[in-house]
Amino acid sequence: MTADLFADVPPQQRVEPIADGAVVLRQFATSEADAILRAIDTVATAAPLRRMQTPGGHTMSAAMSCCGELGWVSDTRGYRYQSEDPVTGTPWPAMPEVLADLAQRSAAAAGYRDFRPDACLINRYEPGAKMGLHQDKDEQDFDQPIVSVSLGLPQVFQFGGLKRNERPERVPLCHGDVVVWGGPARLRYHGVLTLKAGTHPATGPYRYNLTFRRAR
Repeated sequence: MTADLFADVPPQQRVEPIADGAVVLRQFATSEADAILRAIDTVATAAPLRRMQTPGGHTMSAAMSCCGELGWVSDTRGYRYQSEDPVTGTPWPAMPEVLADLAQRSAAAAGYRDFRPDACLINRYEPGAKMGLHQDKDEQDFDQPIVSVSLGLPQVFQFGGLKRNERPERVPLCHGDVVVWGGPARLRYHGVLTLKAGTHPATGPYRYNLTFRRAR
């Protein structure tokens, strides 16, 4: 990553490298947060947020929905992408333009040009919710980056190595921050620590995370 890649980033926004191929774009999504939250409400009306089951039969602590051509699904049969919402039996809602545009601009600001996500995973965290260290490896093309947007309550992002037992770096994330990772960082383990109780003026007692991927 070099400074000229971020020449079009406003000065109030900071770019923080966290690993080779991975950066935090501080406050990159803050100015359009209200529009993003309205888009989340629209998606959730058609595809309600729900707590999915892991293949081991455990219930995830974060509630999830999806939009785009594909959605990510977890149940006792395993992890996978599919075009239909298993709850409604209908296609996932189309990805709102404000979300697709944000994902593409975020990826470009981090040095990953021509990113065209076909899946957006929406997670809603409430106090006590967390996500353990894991790799995003259900996608077919690991040359495409991951774009992760945080809205609402602050939460600590863990960014580890290519092996689960490598000690992760702890990265505090706030409203509007965007993390982008790809290239040599694409398969690094990552997760979030337990969300602490609080209230945010935009999201109340919740933290929302949108993760954009190119699944196929």
